[in-house]
Amino acid sequence: MERPLVVGVDGSNGSLPAVDWAVDEAARLGLPLRLIHGSLWERYEGLTPSVRLGRPAGQVAADHVVASAAERAGRRNPDVKVSTGVLLADATDALLHEGENATALITGSRGRGELKGLLLGSVGLAVAARAHCPVIVVRGDRAGLAGTHQRILLGAGDPATGDEAARFAFREAESRGGVLDVVRSWRRPAHESTEASERDHEERARAELDDLLRDAVADHPGVRVHRATVEGPARKVLVHRSAAADLVIVGARRRQGHFGLQLGTVAHTLLHHAECPVAVVPRRVNAESIP
Repeated sequence: MERPLVVGVDGSNGSLPAVDWAVDEAARLGLPLRLIHGSLWERYEGLTPSVRLGRPAGQVAADHVVASAAERAGRRNPDVKVSTGVLLADATDALLHEGENATALITGSRGRGELKGLLLGSVGLAVAARAHCPVIVVRGDRAGLAGTHQRILLGAGDPATGDEAARFAFREAESRGGVLDVVRSWRRPAHESTEASERDHEERARAELDDLLRDAVADHPGVRVHRATVEGPARKVLVHRSAAADLVIVGARRRQGHFGLQLGTVAHTLLHHAECPVAVVPRRVNAESIP
């Protein structure tokens, strides 16, 4: 059975673009869509009056959230198979639980109750940091959300840990029929200033890029790939280039048995500032294998 795309919904305006984006993604990939709402309404049962005999008000509200999201998804594309669920947990825990059996988790950039000035809501940040499947935070400008650029952007990480992000990026580019831009940034130490030193760093970045992409290119020969090595901080390079992309993808390292935020500065910056949706693709690493 194919694992679904799981979308977190909470009834807020911030979750609506995530539902729309996820429906389009499910249609491209031929996957079912599952709409999840985390609610702790049972904690407050008896504190608020029920609007319907036998059903607490919190349960009614939670059911309405997923039903409204399912109706919206059906209007956008009736051919996508949609299921819904209400989990008696907070939003983060609900999504992490569903992520154990998901192709990817999808969230909006801000949810209900988030402070207006926040660049990224706490749920999206926590899920991206802790999930063991790819997480896509739907954010950005109108063109990026609509997918009109026909370009996917991959921030190429270390060849030893970025292979899953690369495979994810190639699948996305193939499903959309667009171009895959792969960028590997490099930095020259401040004390080095010779032209030969600059050339060495750039050649090393190109070699690492070739190593990272070798298997994915062989598996997806029809994908058009543009490679670039750029001097500068990766987070700034990728934020700038995200303005011309429909999705920016970066890898993340996960340690089994390790809890808490594990996002690097590149992923963290993109989740707050990218001009298009951001996919964080984890690579599981055994804690015992890390010195």
